[in-house]
Amino acid sequence: MKKVIVLGCSGSIGKSTISILKEFSDRFKVVGLQANTDENFVINAAKEFNCSRNCLTGISSSECKNPETKKYVNFFGKESLKDFIQNSGADIVVNGIAGSSGLMSSVYTLETGIDLALANKETMVMAGKIVRKIARENNAKILPVDSEHSAIFSLLEKCRVRDTNEDSVENLIITASGGPFRNYTKDELENVTLEKALLHPTWNMGPKITIDSSTLANKGLEVIEAYMLFDFDVEHIKVTVHPQSLVHSMVQTKDGQIYAQISKPDMRHPILMALTYPECLSNSLEKVDLTKLIEMQFMPPRLDAFPMLRLAYDSLKNGGCATIVYNAANEVAVDLFRKNKIQYTQISKIVEETLSFDWSKECTTIDEVLEIDAKSRETAMKVAEQYISCSSSFHCETV
Repeated sequence: MKKVIVLGCSGSIGKSTISILKEFSDRFKVVGLQANTDENFVINAAKEFNCSRNCLTGISSSECKNPETKKYVNFFGKESLKDFIQNSGADIVVNGIAGSSGLMSSVYTLETGIDLALANKETMVMAGKIVRKIARENNAKILPVDSEHSAIFSLLEKCRVRDTNEDSVENLIITASGGPFRNYTKDELENVTLEKALLHPTWNMGPKITIDSSTLANKGLEVIEAYMLFDFDVEHIKVTVHPQSLVHSMVQTKDGQIYAQISKPDMRHPILMALTYPECLSNSLEKVDLTKLIEMQFMPPRLDAFPMLRLAYDSLKNGGCATIVYNAANEVAVDLFRKNKIQYTQISKIVEETLSFDWSKECTTIDEVLEIDAKSRETAMKVAEQYISCSSSFHCETV
């Protein structure tokens, strides 16, 4: 049986992973569950999987509210995460931790030679080259769980010519739902509230990634992740808006043909692929039936109205540590928006102004990455001050 750790087990990726692990309980053994502070979820999941080695990184043992917690959780605080992962005996770690806080979990996993099922896109955005080097040095696989990158991973395996050094794939095409505001005018975007930004038309995700999807920052992060994962020049990574979210990505070969990966918008598909790679298993997930009437649309992204995607391309072209800054500034700005301190359209303004400083330094170590991450957050907060003060009269609906 393959031994599995689930990081971020109480989040959307974690819950989808647990669903897969239940269905294939004869193939997988859960050897570790991690959440931030959700004691009850970890306790219930630990009981269900008979897993006694679990971690809560957001609280100390003295802060537990449930009297059962210490019976099922024996790792507390962020400082315990390395030991939790590296002495687990796991074969694969599913990293479903949201945001930049998931980076070190990926590093600890790969340093130990454990395969990484990666849903934390910030790992590659912040430190893609370094993380891949760590994986190579420790003979560990990085298996993408983002639906778009899972699709590209599978398509590249099927479309690349095996017995030649020449690559037959010319372009990667990443799809985007376009979010809830894809048809909004610029004037309408000025009045977007937090409540509206948290309503995604297709996917059920956490609040930060849902807002990122609405601004196309999430797609920007995915473009950067594809660049880091698959070694394609930025000019050969394209984005198309596909509201139905059935096609998750495409590749275009040099002869002009396009190959697509099509499935229902259900994260359990890419999670299952990562957990079972290189096998392909029958499962209970709903399948797309192309014998029925299905509408699929594709259109170019509106970069003028949604500048976060353009800024992601710019950060790749500028090089240095700009992709780290892009991610950090966006996290700062989204957090301010969620606290009703800035307007929706000011998210991209804060990111663009933060990127305008000199970020030409190349990071070669994780410590340098973390240093730049902290510095860029500090810069983004300084940039944001002008918007916080001028937005004091702006009213947002809260949730």
